[in-house]
Amino acid sequence: MHPHPESAPADAGNRKPAAAGFALDPARTALLVMHYQTDIMALFPAVAPTLLANTRALCEAARRKGVAVYFARIGFGQGYPEVSPLNKNGQGIKRLGLFVDDEISPELGRRADEPLILAHRASVFFGTDLELRLSAAGVDTLVMAGIASTGVMLSSIAYASDADFRLYTVKDCCYDPDPVVHEHLFATAFESRSTVLSQAEALSLLA
Repeated sequence: MHPHPESAPADAGNRKPAAAGFALDPARTALLVMHYQTDIMALFPAVAPTLLANTRALCEAARRKGVAVYFARIGFGQGYPEVSPLNKNGQGIKRLGLFVDDEISPELGRRADEPLILAHRASVFFGTDLELRLSAAGVDTLVMAGIASTGVMLSSIAYASDADFRLYTVKDCCYDPDPVVHEHLFATAFESRSTVLSQAEALSLLA
């Protein structure tokens, strides 16, 4: 992970509502909650309660709307057999000893019928069956939230955009320990590939 000090999740400020004029088809939409897992939340105790509350509300709104909720976690076996010696990021995770026996944060209230994707890399698509599941379910629109912005969000948004999904990203449900890079990504790479929403805008979209 990133050895940077914590900062509070940024809000939407005085932006005009990004969701204005948009409507979701619940049958073709999925909420993708990425890396909201116990080992990661333990790294950021000052901001974890706000992030968890924001994202729990997002999950509940999606469920009420009839939007499928997918969870994704990064995880490894004992001894990290999935980590290549050539993979710098993976080697860093291995040294930290994380993501072997943790779980999705229970505060989010994941239901037994909500899919859980296990990934061994930053992208939730790389080496998983997520894209196949979404395609089989007729999903072409993703609402995305995750930690960290420089990790799972960056990797997964790039892939999902290239795969022609319609994307919404919920800024208040994302976090990065580097606030400058977090803001820059949402203003550039994420803005160019997705509709960036505040949590309030996302809840309105899911109402």
